[in-house]
Amino acid sequence: MFRHPAALALWIALGAWTVAQAAPLIVHDDTGQRVTIPKPPQRIVSLAPSATEMLFAAGAGAHVIATVEFADEPAAAKDVPRIGDVTSVDMERLVALHPDVVVVWPGGGNPAQIEKIALLGIPIYRQQVNRLTDLPASLRRLGELTGENVVAERAARDVESHLARLTREYGRNKHPTVLLEVWNRPIYTVGGTHLMSDALTLCGARNVFGDLKDLGPVIDTEAAIARNPDIIVAAAPPGEGASWLADWRRLGSLKAVRTGRLIAFEDQRLSRLGPSVIDATEGLCRDLARVSRENY
Repeated sequence: MFRHPAALALWIALGAWTVAQAAPLIVHDDTGQRVTIPKPPQRIVSLAPSATEMLFAAGAGAHVIATVEFADEPAAAKDVPRIGDVTSVDMERLVALHPDVVVVWPGGGNPAQIEKIALLGIPIYRQQVNRLTDLPASLRRLGELTGENVVAERAARDVESHLARLTREYGRNKHPTVLLEVWNRPIYTVGGTHLMSDALTLCGARNVFGDLKDLGPVIDTEAAIARNPDIIVAAAPPGEGASWLADWRRLGSLKAVRTGRLIAFEDQRLSRLGPSVIDATEGLCRDLARVSRENY
């Protein structure tokens, strides 16, 4: 058939290229589920602010064609069109975008809507971190998904380096107990499995409600008085921290109130599930160390 060796070599090369083009991309997401995509994704829809931030950090921001409300990290993510929020998206718009893959947050997204997307045959990638130390591996997996392994690896190493430095600087603190208030009326805190509780641990502190299993349990003032935290942190929206702390100052029996260890912490990145949470955690560590030095 082929009388010239060069022609045979070209035929073999073209055949190999065709097979490579036809081979699907197979990866595993953060939950361990296998994700099969016909080709490396060029059109990505992200249905969680955290997933959007992680995709940008992993080098795939240019491929994110739609996201949801409050996806504002990094700054470039603000320019990505919105098709809803974490709990509800415009399905007609999503389908019309013809995404190669949809990245979702299984811990806080809408399960029924995620199932509906799957039934439409659109590949779903579940991105979720439960501990700060999960961030590097999650970035690396996104690098495999998007073909941005080099950028994702660099971002993962930066996170690992930052975490190691914070551990060295704050891990040997006196381990004060902390009530982390994330909403004021009713009072919401975080349980021991929440990423913000992990941030407290990194800072050398202990979540006074760390034994609770719920991610965001509601508590009352009686429960706070019973546990009597060393420090109260009002992780409030910008401009709200002072008023939240004013409510606590009425409870003079609390140790944190008597000793003046009250912190208004308004860096919203602390509630993010992407790399920016590390920067916010560093700010929290500084504040906790400061009030500990001043009042112990």
